[in-house]
Amino acid sequence: MINLFDKVVLIEDMLDANLRKGMVGSVVEIYNDGEAYEVEFIDPSGHTYAVETIDASRLLKLIYDPAT
Repeated sequence: MINLFDKVVLIEDMLDANLRKGMVGSVVEIYNDGEAYEVEFIDPSGHTYAVETIDASRLLKLIYDPAT
């Protein structure tokens, strides 16, 4: 399950939104119990360059902690 504020990676291009596979964003809203997410994409300077509603099937949660 992807939670609020998790880092996610886009697993396919969304050319209509000018987003490409591999771009990393943060979840800022969850819709329909995780069917879709509002994801904010920020550049290295801290400026938001996109906020898009994205279907869960197009995202992968990034995990930084080792499995326990």
